[in-house]
Amino acid sequence: QVQLVESGGGLVQPGGSLRLSCTASGIIFRVNAMGWYRHAPGKERELVATISSGGSTNYADSVKGRFTISRDNAKNMVYLQMNSLQPESPSVYYCNADVTYLTERYVRGTGDYWGQGTQVTVSS
Repeated sequence: QVQLVESGGGLVQPGGSLRLSCTASGIIFRVNAMGWYRHAPGKERELVATISSGGSTNYADSVKGRFTISRDNAKNMVYLQMNSLQPESPSVYYCNADVTYLTERYVRGTGDYWGQGTQVTVSS
């Protein structure tokens, strides 16, 4: 019913920047909170940043001041601008969204959705 597709990952040098994008598609009534999480090998998946439908943001302490989450409600998109990237293990960044969707009979439902992930590698 709802799909999230990320883009923008890749290889970047330490100190560099990347911008991740995520698009929600489907029969969507409203996209509620959206966020970015990351998962590095051998570690738990961790929250990076979230943004409410009204634009309130929340960041992990490790990325405050370097990453910026934003969204375009008209396009059902969320972005993560990552600056001053630090060398670390390659991580897969996942987009997450709480979505109110419409069924074929136009009944509203709500679900929590994840994208397939996009890899970010910071290395010289």
